[in-house]
Amino acid sequence: MDITLTSLETAHTELLSQKIMTEIASQGGWMPFSRYMEMALYEPGMGYYSAGAHKLGAGGDFTTAPELSPLFGAAIVSTLLPILEGLKAQGLPTQILEFGAGTGKLAESILTRLHDLGFELDCYDIIEISPDLAQRQEDHLKTLAAKLSLSTQYNWLSALPSNFKGIILANEVIDAIPFDAIIYQNGFWYWQGVSVIDGKFAWATGKPVEHSLLPEALLAGHFSEGYVTELHAPANAWMRQVAKHLDTGLFLTFDYGFPVAEYYHPQRLEGTLMAHHRHHAIQDPFHLPGLCDLTTHVEWSQIARSALEDPVDDVYLSNQASYLLDAGIGDIALEVGDPSNPETFLPISNALQKLLSEAEMGELFKVFAFSKQLNDVLPGHSLEDLPGLRGRNRL
Repeated sequence: MDITLTSLETAHTELLSQKIMTEIASQGGWMPFSRYMEMALYEPGMGYYSAGAHKLGAGGDFTTAPELSPLFGAAIVSTLLPILEGLKAQGLPTQILEFGAGTGKLAESILTRLHDLGFELDCYDIIEISPDLAQRQEDHLKTLAAKLSLSTQYNWLSALPSNFKGIILANEVIDAIPFDAIIYQNGFWYWQGVSVIDGKFAWATGKPVEHSLLPEALLAGHFSEGYVTELHAPANAWMRQVAKHLDTGLFLTFDYGFPVAEYYHPQRLEGTLMAHHRHHAIQDPFHLPGLCDLTTHVEWSQIARSALEDPVDDVYLSNQASYLLDAGIGDIALEVGDPSNPETFLPISNALQKLLSEAEMGELFKVFAFSKQLNDVLPGHSLEDLPGLRGRNRL
């Protein structure tokens, strides 16, 4: 793959690489992969998500479901609206908080659909660590507010507020939370970290992993020599914090991943770590630090257990296709497009294909949700009564 960098891009990645190498040297020549990933993605002013690069859409490094079609956000409204109406009936503010809102396309499609249905949201909060994405979100939402005459307040927060009553959303957020790599050698699990060999980053095996940090699937399974996988302590800690801070309402997230039995399958020999640059998937996680995205698939079983450590009502997991179909995305598509007009309906049909097909995003991407004190705003309703969440629960 031939990637031609500008002089600024070359200087950027070389500067960040040198900073990471200096820290590796200061730690005795070995760095946990989670720290490498943290620096590569989030080092202030230098990391992939904090340095101002164009990341999303046709000219970026990857495309998300909200970028593909506004139908994605419109379908999500089917799940959210009963809760928002319940909050309003209780005299509570109607509010949504989104983690990592990208270009603002998901917020735009949700607010537009709510407006079309005659519901005005009080507040849309965003937690965004990327300065350039935050600016794009603000520009997007200001334009939308003027176009639709919305009175919704927009706030950019630095932290999740305590005792939040409302809805918390996260689309493709968990996959970018730093994780640790481990390797199976001689009957034991070892940390896989980062070293520097001949001036380049390289994998280096560290100390044995404490048994208390290993999931049961890795302790009880049979794995081949050199089997590599990931542990997700920071993502699980993040999930516990979200569950703790949500007082009343719903948490809803979309991301690619597997339940534990699939995630730690003996045939998944090389784990799920992947780098992305300019819509190319790259196997080498040390390629162009600061210019490449780094992700891993989500291990949903532990995410669910982490949420349940707080007294949530229930947890739910299904695939994206089942969720969107149950949320009525097909009917919404017929509302906005005429199937008898191929010129206007073909783009809608193509977007639906990508969102729903098992060969595209329909199966690999999952929806995970939990509710807290849902009865306070929707008496007599459970999580699995909400549109989108009425299918088979995979947990």
